Amino acid sequence: GPGIMVTPKPTDCGGATFEIEAFVKNADENFTVQYAIYDEEGNEVGYAVRPADAAKTTVYVPDVQLWDFDNPYLYTVIAQLQRRNETYDEIDTRVGVRSFFCDPQKGFHLNGVLTPLRGVSRHQDMVYRGNALTADDHYDDACIIKELGANTIRLAHYQHDQYFYDLCDKTGFVLWAEIPFISQFIPSEEAYKNTISQMTELVAQNYNHPAICFWGISNEILIGDDREDLRQNLRDLHELAKSMDPSRLTTMAQVSMTPMDSEHNYITDVVSYNHYFGWYGGSLAEYGPWFDKFHEKYPDTPIGISEYGCEALNWHNSNPESGDYSEEYQAVYHESLIRQLFTRKYLWATHVWNMFDFGADARAEGGENGQNHKGLITIDRKYKKDAFYAYKAWLNPEPMVHLCGKRYVDRVEDVTKVTVYSNFPEVELFANGVSLGKKTAEDHFFYFEVPNSGETKLEAVAGSLRDESIIRKVEKMNPDYILREQGAVLNWFDITEIEGRFSLNDKLGDVIKTFRGKLWFAGLFLTLAKKMSQAQPQSKDKKKKKAKTKNPEMNSGVMNMIGGFTVLRFTGMLGMRNVTFTKEELLKMNAKLNKIKKPK
Repeated sequence: GPGIMVTPKPTDCGGATFEIEAFVKNADENFTVQYAIYDEEGNEVGYAVRPADAAKTTVYVPDVQLWDFDNPYLYTVIAQLQRRNETYDEIDTRVGVRSFFCDPQKGFHLNGVLTPLRGVSRHQDMVYRGNALTADDHYDDACIIKELGANTIRLAHYQHDQYFYDLCDKTGFVLWAEIPFISQFIPSEEAYKNTISQMTELVAQNYNHPAICFWGISNEILIGDDREDLRQNLRDLHELAKSMDPSRLTTMAQVSMTPMDSEHNYITDVVSYNHYFGWYGGSLAEYGPWFDKFHEKYPDTPIGISEYGCEALNWHNSNPESGDYSEEYQAVYHESLIRQLFTRKYLWATHVWNMFDFGADARAEGGENGQNHKGLITIDRKYKKDAFYAYKAWLNPEPMVHLCGKRYVDRVEDVTKVTVYSNFPEVELFANGVSLGKKTAEDHFFYFEVPNSGETKLEAVAGSLRDESIIRKVEKMNPDYILREQGAVLNWFDITEIEGRFSLNDKLGDVIKTFRGKLWFAGLFLTLAKKMSQAQPQSKDKKKKKAKTKNPEMNSGVMNMIGGFTVLRFTGMLGMRNVTFTKEELLKMNAKLNKIKKPK
C-alpha cells in the first residue's frame, strides 16, 4: 500500500474528521510521525504529531469543501517520519471529503443528494498499445467519458493504472473497482488464496481514492457451476473488503441467467446484473419488466445494471435488427435502453458495456476478429459511434445536436429514416436547404422521414447549433455496408438455403423446436464436448494423463439466451471457449440443416 491510510468523514456542522494511520517500519521510540493537512490553495488546515509506534490519529478540520461530481475538491495529507526534527521519510496523498449511500427505492446519494449513477464500463486497452497506455491516453479517455456526461465508471475487470484513479479523483467520477474473479470458480486452495490476495491488494493500494465507492468481488462467476465453496469464497471476499474498509460498499456483477432468488444476490451490499436482451437472445423490451419484477420481489435490495450493449462496426442497415452488427441497430438498442433504464429511479447504477471497443483474442464476430465491438467509440478512439451521442444528449447539459448516419451515405429506399440527437426541445431538419419541418421530443431522439433522390445535403438545426451529413440514392445496396463474413470462415454466398428447410442462417431456437432439430442439436452438443476436450491443455505430469474436461452445460437460462442466435453466429461465438469450426465442417452442418423441414 501507499504507507498511509486516510478516512475523511464529514460532520453535521460543516467540518470533517480526518482519521489518519501511518504504517511505520524499523522506528525506535525516538521517532514521531508529523501530519499536516492542506487545502487546494495550499493552506494548512490541520496538524498533529504522534509517536511512530502508535501513528494513528484523528484531526478535525472546520468548514471543509465536499468532494462531488461538479467540484471534486481534494485535500493533501502529508506524513513525515521524524527524529529530533530531522525528516527520514515523507509520504503524501490526496483525499476527498464525501458521504454516500444507496437507497433501494431511490438509488445513489452523494453527500445526501439523490444523484443517479449513469455511466460506462472501461477496459484499460487501446489498439497497438494493449494495456500499456500512456498518461496522455488515460487523460484522453477520462475527457471523452466526461464529454459523454457520465458520472460513474466501472473499471473492468482488474486493477487499472494508479494514474487513472488519480484522474477520476480530480475529474469527479464515482468508481467501481474490482478484482479479476471471473466466469468460473476454480475449486483449489491456490485459487482461493489468489482471490484473497487480489482483494487485499486492491483495497490496500487504493483506499485513499475518494472516487472509489464500490469494491467489486466477482464478475459473472455463475457462468460455471454454483457450489457452496464458491459461495463461501464470495462471502469471505465481502467480509475481507468490509473489514479492511467499512466505509465503502461491496458489489458483484451477475451473469444474466442468475436466478433472482440466488443467494449470490445477498452476499454483497448492493448487486448488479449483466443483461444482453436484444443481443444475446431475448428482446429489447425485456429490460424494464425484468428489473421491475426484481424490485417488486426484493424491494430492499439495491439493484443496478453492470453491463448492457451490442456490437457495431462500420456496417449499415435501414431496417436494423439484432445480430447485423450495424451502427444503426446499436443506436436503436441504446435508444431503447436509455428510455427503459434512466426512467427507473430505483436503479442504483447503470454501466454501458463498453465505453471503447477492446481487444478480445478469442472473439470472431462482426467480420473483424480479435475485438469486442460493443464500445460507443472505436478501439483507436478515432470515431464516436452514433450511440455515443444518444447518451450525450441525455447526460451532458452542454447544448448539442448530432445528425446520425454520417457513415451511411448510399441508400436504396425512396424515403429514408434520419435520426437526430439533441438536448434542445426542438430540432429542424433541412434537405438541400429546404425545411422538412420541426420535431419535438422529450426523450432527445428526433426522427425524420427524408425523400431520397440524387444527392441530398442534410442539415439539422437546434437553437444556434447545426450538424450536417450527406445521403445519396443508389439502385443497389452498397456491398461495403453489408457484413459478408461470419466467424472469418464462411461467406454469406457459401450458405445453401432451400425454401421450407433450415440453414445456418436460421435461429437455433427455431431449429430445436422440431423433433429432427432436437436430434441434430444433440449431435452438435456431443461435437462441442469433443472439441472442448481437445482444446483443453494437457497435464504436464510424466504419465501424460488426459486432463479432465467438463462437458458444456445447457441449462434453461443458457438455452433461452442462445435460442435467438442464428446457428452460424452461435458457432462463431464458441471461439470464446476455444472451439472453432472449419469451413468444411460448417458446410456439412448446413447440409444437415437443409434436410430438416421448417414447421408450416
